[in-house]
Amino acid sequence: MPRILVVAPNWIGDALMAQPLLARLHEKTPGVQIDVLAPEWVAPVVRRMPEVEDVIAVPFRHKALQLRARWKIARELKGRGYDEAIVLPNTWKSALVPFLARIPLRRGYVGESRYALLNRLYKKTGEAMPLHYARLAEPPGAQAEEPLPAPRLRADPQEIEAAKRRFGIHGRYGVFCPGAEYGPAKRWPYFPELSRRLQSQTVILGSPNDREAAQGILGRSLVGETTLDEAIALIAGADHVVTNDSGLMHIAAALGRPQVALFGSSSPRHTPPLSPAARVIWLGVECSPCFERKCPLGHFRCMREMAVESVLEEIQNLPA
Repeated sequence: MPRILVVAPNWIGDALMAQPLLARLHEKTPGVQIDVLAPEWVAPVVRRMPEVEDVIAVPFRHKALQLRARWKIARELKGRGYDEAIVLPNTWKSALVPFLARIPLRRGYVGESRYALLNRLYKKTGEAMPLHYARLAEPPGAQAEEPLPAPRLRADPQEIEAAKRRFGIHGRYGVFCPGAEYGPAKRWPYFPELSRRLQSQTVILGSPNDREAAQGILGRSLVGETTLDEAIALIAGADHVVTNDSGLMHIAAALGRPQVALFGSSSPRHTPPLSPAARVIWLGVECSPCFERKCPLGHFRCMREMAVESVLEEIQNLPA
């Protein structure tokens, strides 16, 4: 059967927006085996994708070449007999392992002068990220057929209950994800006020880097205390989820949880939560999206003018 190696993006959200590509590959070639080479912090998400046969978690650091480590991984993969590789990141170093493993067909977008490393090149067209990735299932120049398959992650009820018991969570609850790894321009500042307005039990999730963003929010704060797998399980058991544009937003969408997604400096047209249960709030002020980590104009209107009342109304109108 055909065997494909996919080199995953370095961000959790991007990895989930690439999942429709994996589903499309299965549609086109029934029986295909897809393995994913993923950074260690992305691997827990990829392991939950039903389209993936095996996940090779690698300790490659952001912006680090680590040539010896890549050579070692390539030697290990060489004997697996991959027919092709699809490289999702745009960097030169991300294409090294498939090249060194001598995988015969290597697809990816033009970027960082990697013409020698890839032998089927695609040009970027500026579409939404799920379509951007899904085009790699087609010949260069062809468009991906829409609608795309939706991302979906596995989380079983026993896992959800175990996570709730571990952290002492009883009954029904909602989840707040106030952080955004990319930068403060993606973080809505009124989560504390929203928590005071809600009557339901609230669980706050995020990485250790999100502790400042979580300050003042009423509820059970587990920021920096859970593994990614535990956070996924808790999101899977939530009545509703409120997030910024972040990896946890895409996880909630892939789990099908009712959610309100808040966009500021980024755009829901570019990185949307792919779920019919998601509601998006984006003010679309004249300077948005700027895609900056911090507001370059200093006023932060795209988030500061997003009223608590509007978020509360969307939560109340979410599907059950």
